[in-house]
Amino acid sequence: MTDFATARRHMVDGQVRTADVTDLRILAAMLEIPRENFVPSSAAGLAYLDLDLAVGEAGARRLLKPMVLAKLIHAANVASSDRVLDVGCSTGYAAAILSRIVGQVIALEQDSSLAKTARAALALQSNVNIVSGPLIAGWPQGAPYDVILLEGATEIAPHTFLGQLKDGGRLVCVLGSGPAAKAMLYCRSGEELGGRPIFDASAVVLPGFARAPVFAF
Repeated sequence: MTDFATARRHMVDGQVRTADVTDLRILAAMLEIPRENFVPSSAAGLAYLDLDLAVGEAGARRLLKPMVLAKLIHAANVASSDRVLDVGCSTGYAAAILSRIVGQVIALEQDSSLAKTARAALALQSNVNIVSGPLIAGWPQGAPYDVILLEGATEIAPHTFLGQLKDGGRLVCVLGSGPAAKAMLYCRSGEELGGRPIFDASAVVLPGFARAPVFAF
């Protein structure tokens, strides 16, 4: 039988601390929250490996690698009073991490079965609200947000989320697919959303965030 507490500690010490994540709140949350509860029971033994773990019907969606998730949250420089929009929350693991750190989490999921799983897993977290809708639209009903996290890659720059961020708000994501992909930190300044790469990363592209195909004649 897997010793999940030991596996959790090895994940934090071997994948997260070594990636220059120094925010003690993130480290504590990742040590406390059982990631195995957010994956299919058949994959529980894989919960703490350094991989994008398949969840949902036919494994079509992925949880971000622990290191990538931790570094994105760290880069967003979240405060305890922040309101965060978690886009593509899937089974709710990242929302659970954020719930220990920020004031309120709006967790958006368009897959009804994943949203149901997230609601069950986070039923006791009073500062998390699971909402359903197209990921690409965000959740303007709850805007503006201090931070927006895209839980997956986008092949298109996330400028459509400008209006859902507070002035000075931050958006973190993985931009691009394949070996050229980068984790990005965007900040809103007035009516501009400026971004910069923060580290090399890869992730599965979220539904609705793929670049439109270009046809050559």
